[in-house]
Amino acid sequence: MTDLDQPDQPDQHVLDGHAVEAEQLADWRLLFRTLHARFETGDFATGVRLVVQVGELAEAAGHHPELDLSYGHVVVRLRSHDAGGTTQRDVRLAREISAAAAGLGAPARPDLLSVLELGLDTADWDEIAPFWAALLDYEVRPGLAGEVHDPHGTRPAVWAQRTEPHETPRQRWHLDLRVPPEVVEPRIAAALAAGGTLVSDERAPAFWVLADVQGNQACLTTWQGRD
Repeated sequence: MTDLDQPDQPDQHVLDGHAVEAEQLADWRLLFRTLHARFETGDFATGVRLVVQVGELAEAAGHHPELDLSYGHVVVRLRSHDAGGTTQRDVRLAREISAAAAGLGAPARPDLLSVLELGLDTADWDEIAPFWAALLDYEVRPGLAGEVHDPHGTRPAVWAQRTEPHETPRQRWHLDLRVPPEVVEPRIAAALAAGGTLVSDERAPAFWVLADVQGNQACLTTWQGRD
């Protein structure tokens, strides 16, 4: 076991919100155990330069963030995956990234940061979690009961809110998941194997309606079969 693997090492200690606030990272906010920052680059070329500099800093640190490059801004997410949250490694790299952004004249906009999650009312999450993990190609996050999440970190987590048992709900909203045409059949098979049912394929290949065992519906959609 290396020193980095030792759980009592400072770089392995997960920081809570109070500890992160004490670090006074003005550009960054802790959202669900991950440090987030958004830098306004003003144009695409400046964003590319910032991404290159972040990449160089990350390589030097042996620690690699997640980045979203868009016209006018760059979003950076920092999390020590081996520790399960934000650690001092992330804090150090966050300071360096902030300095790089300042050098490029890219101010931070922490007021524009947010993370979307989807809550599903259910009396028995364990009964339907495999369906949602299969349908979305998600994973059950270790240590967090009642949640499935995107292992790539780009789509919202789905978590459970406990309710009393009830009849199949009349939904006010549902998930539409657009996938490549070659993915849809294996994804349907996985959802059915995980306890789901096929409600309708009347509009296939535009979309298929599926439901978990408690009747919560979702659609798998493709570009095919549309005018």
